[in-house]
Amino acid sequence: MCRSTLVDSPQLKREDKWIADFDVEGFTEEIRALGDKLEKQQGEEDVRHLRKMVAWSNACAAVGLLTMGFGVNIVSIIGLSLFTFTRWTMIAHHTCHGGYDRCHPEKNRWNRFKFAVGSLWRRMCDWFDWMMPEAWNVEHNNRHHYCLSELDDPDLVEENLVDLRNMKAPLFVKYAAIFFFMTTWKWFYYAPNTYKELKLAKLRREGKPIPDGVNPEWAVTFKSLLVGGTPFYSLWEFLSVVVGPYFIIRFFLTPLPYYFIGEYLGMPSMFSNAVKNLFLAELLTNVHGFVAVVTNHAGNDMYRFRQGCRPFSGSFFVRQVIASVDYAYGSDLVDFLHGYLNYQIEHHLWPSLSMRSYQKAAPLVRDICDSYGIPYIQENVFIRLKKTVDIMTGQSTMRWFPESYEKKYLEIDVFTEEKKRLKKA
Repeated sequence: MCRSTLVDSPQLKREDKWIADFDVEGFTEEIRALGDKLEKQQGEEDVRHLRKMVAWSNACAAVGLLTMGFGVNIVSIIGLSLFTFTRWTMIAHHTCHGGYDRCHPEKNRWNRFKFAVGSLWRRMCDWFDWMMPEAWNVEHNNRHHYCLSELDDPDLVEENLVDLRNMKAPLFVKYAAIFFFMTTWKWFYYAPNTYKELKLAKLRREGKPIPDGVNPEWAVTFKSLLVGGTPFYSLWEFLSVVVGPYFIIRFFLTPLPYYFIGEYLGMPSMFSNAVKNLFLAELLTNVHGFVAVVTNHAGNDMYRFRQGCRPFSGSFFVRQVIASVDYAYGSDLVDFLHGYLNYQIEHHLWPSLSMRSYQKAAPLVRDICDSYGIPYIQENVFIRLKKTVDIMTGQSTMRWFPESYEKKYLEIDVFTEEKKRLKKA
């Protein structure tokens, strides 16, 4: 085994001392072997678990939809919010990553190349949200996962919020801005920026240049569409293709039956009650999603990196661990409320596994990390929220992985790949 030891190790900061004696090749070998084992074990148990989670999510939808016309009430709001949240973070998320490609018998639906893509009908049936599924697949599954905490990561909080971090304003003003982001971020930021990534991917695929004066790393938000626009698409295209269908169907067509029911029963307020419940549920599911999603890779104990790395190399596996955080986990109920985003380390190590596989993997990954001395961070999601807000407001800063070790690990990756090539030859 090759241990990374460099002459500058005495200059390591106290929190980075673990790097000096870290056995990157041994760690990579164990992580890769565990991933292969977990993948081979996937089967009927994983499909049953998916169906159970789908049933729970659909039950939340049924509760919300059947009660939302009877006054503004917390039951409807929570039910509708949980359905929207879990349909994205659990069901769409893991299916679009290919978590059920090999084990699910219904290949025409539960497959990364079929689920929610290809038509508005498929989007409505499988995963209907502000984001266009094809765009989210590019932005999240490719750009975020394989550029984690690099400048090319479109979800790098510290970089995306640099204007807020540097803003000369009282702290309460920054907190107010963050609260606005929390309640609106899916349509205000995520939908336009994922669509930008889809357009960028198309340009790259066709070999066309990026428009002059455009930095592809800059986020596109709803505000930027209104103020100056973007060369990637028009405001009308965004409204008509991406967010418009969801807005119309969600807030007008979905509650429409309550208009006729209310007229028949002499309760004309049923339609307006349903719309209000849907609106409040939208605010709540945005906050829920923000807390569970945005906090996964932000905090003063999370690392950033200067260069890209080969997928599933030693550098890749190390980065997924030290730039991700897990929350509380262990039971289906706890995991359901976290949207199965509480296994972020395991998910980033092996993006195309099932939810059930991550439950099995977590304690094993923690044991491997402990044995090699690499930080495995698991904290309460609200502690992570505080650390993320501190990054957003500029009160704290993320760690940079020591540059000499980053280069060393990349060199080891090249050496390891060359050994594999020679062995095959």
